[in-house]
Amino acid sequence: MASNETLQQVPSLQDSSSFLSTSTIIALSVFFALLCACIIIGHLLEENRWANESITALILGLCAGAVVLLVSKGQSSRILVFNEDLFFLYLLPPIIFNAGFQVKKKQFFKNFSTILLFGVCGTVISFCLISIGAVLMLKKLGLTALNPKDFLAFGAILSATDSVCTLQILSQDETPFLYSVVFGEGVVNDATSIVIFNAVQSIDINNIDGTIVLKLLGTFLYLFFTSTVLGIVLGLLSAYIIKTLYFGRHSTDREVALMMLMAYLSYMLAELFNLSGILTIFFCGIVMSHYTWHNVTESSRTTTKHAFATISFIAETFIFLYVGMDALDIDKWKASNSSLGRSLAVSSTLLALVLIGRAAFVFPIANITNCVKKREGTIQFREQFIMWWAGLMRGAVTIALSYNQFSSSDDTSSKDSAQMITSTIIVVLFSTVVFGSITKPLIEAVLLRHAKPLNLDETDIASLEDLRLLLLENGDPSNQGSSSQPVPKTSSLRMLISNPTTTVHYLWRKFDDKYMRPVFGGRGFVPFVPGSPNSAADEAS
Repeated sequence: MASNETLQQVPSLQDSSSFLSTSTIIALSVFFALLCACIIIGHLLEENRWANESITALILGLCAGAVVLLVSKGQSSRILVFNEDLFFLYLLPPIIFNAGFQVKKKQFFKNFSTILLFGVCGTVISFCLISIGAVLMLKKLGLTALNPKDFLAFGAILSATDSVCTLQILSQDETPFLYSVVFGEGVVNDATSIVIFNAVQSIDINNIDGTIVLKLLGTFLYLFFTSTVLGIVLGLLSAYIIKTLYFGRHSTDREVALMMLMAYLSYMLAELFNLSGILTIFFCGIVMSHYTWHNVTESSRTTTKHAFATISFIAETFIFLYVGMDALDIDKWKASNSSLGRSLAVSSTLLALVLIGRAAFVFPIANITNCVKKREGTIQFREQFIMWWAGLMRGAVTIALSYNQFSSSDDTSSKDSAQMITSTIIVVLFSTVVFGSITKPLIEAVLLRHAKPLNLDETDIASLEDLRLLLLENGDPSNQGSSSQPVPKTSSLRMLISNPTTTVHYLWRKFDDKYMRPVFGGRGFVPFVPGSPNSAADEAS
């Protein structure tokens, strides 16, 4: 049959000699049809608390791979080959950028210290435990061809959480604290895991000394701060250009295009300078939403907000469909030459290491945070449990790093390397489908049923008067209220210690209004031009 021969020879886009070749057109047609099916099924399952688009896309990808496998008589399950460049350069950037662009900034920065603790310290703890556990357990299961560098790399691989799936299973409106902490941790975690993974590649196992930890720490701090600064600089540059030239006078298309291109440019420059593109584009999104978005026309605001969300949604669905189809890569399963029992044993061991590695830092760090931040709210045990559970999912970052580490192994370790890839795929599928489907009902059962009515933060309310009296430049405390007695003024040091988040936020808003917005624009500082953006109220920063 001609159709059978076509399906057997479907190549990757990269290997296709002609973009208009029949095999490529068939592959793309099938893939886009599956994307449409994912969107339709996701819409029909919108009210179902057990399912979401990521799980739907994974299952459809598995089904499509199985059909191709049957049609090709077991020779191939591929329509598109999993490619690291496609994932890291084209699919991940719009997702991370939109997350930064749409994030509630006040909630995110209020928990920024907690996010850094979980994202950096937690990832390092998880990396150490998973690496040690892999060395101790996997060799007992017969994976003897792997070297110490492979085990260290695998510790970094399994430490990378799935921030993409987090976007779909947590609600920014229902659980704002959990969303900001778990997703923020996921972004920092991915960056940290990739830094550790790259550092492992450059380590000489035969010459490890006591300075290696300091070198890794210095590398991470350098990458974190330079990547963040690069994202902020490019975000501010886009705001200044659009505010100064005001493209909207002639073409709204130009300002929308400039926002998109400069956002992507931030990611590419970070990769060019060997920095963390994830951190760069995330903070670029935050800065653009704070300044640049307010400098464009009203129609461009609507366009960019929906365009970024739509592109991100399609990329998310594409990734899970992509992973589901690639899970049935028959060549890797044949190369592993492993029995069902051994595959299940290795996968179960890896999954147990993920569970233990995450629990080892979530609960201790949460309780340490509670001791430090007694005045600004504590993380209840219910929230700690959800934070632990929601971070168990592994996704495309894990698979991409796994392919990077184990797909080019020599013949002596090819079986064990193939076993590691297939076991990683099993962990990703199980964690996404099982943990992902249970998370929403778990949040409803553990948190939402016990939730109190949403009010303003009590610490903010309690400190507003003190902050106003402390920080307003020309305030006269004796004139406030009906009482003739002056209100006692709290010292700045005491306010900063007792309510650091609120105090820093207030000081930042004063600095922002006085120095930043007059230069870079933003709400309330765009000069009036006929047809220019109005100062309509927008979401709180």
